[in-house]
Amino acid sequence: MNAALGWGLAAAAVVAGWMGYGWRGVVLAASVIVFWLLLEFSRALRVMRQASARPVGRVPSAVMLHARLHAGMRLPAILKITRSLGRQRADQPETFGWIDDAGDEVEIELRDGRVTAWRLRRAGGDGS
Repeated sequence: MNAALGWGLAAAAVVAGWMGYGWRGVVLAASVIVFWLLLEFSRALRVMRQASARPVGRVPSAVMLHARLHAGMRLPAILKITRSLGRQRADQPETFGWIDDAGDEVEIELRDGRVTAWRLRRAGGDGS
């Protein structure tokens, strides 16, 4: 969800609560907003906990990861797919890599937490 849209809906809920039920409506809207934020925080923590429990930079299939990536994808979505933290490249600060047991590797470039480019490097070939 777009952050501006989410905050816009939250503001609309507060206004609707005020118009419909006065201060009780504002309290209800604020409660719903806080509950939604806690759900989002809980989901982010669950993804990070799962990723931290697995070996760094390892995925079951680099080819499948490569197929599921798209431009603009956010880092939490990548962590949810890989269930592993990526290994950061020393020469490129915002490039992370995941490798599978066959030796195939996916490198993902991030800018502001979003995917800008990615490469699949096959173990026996040039890469694509």
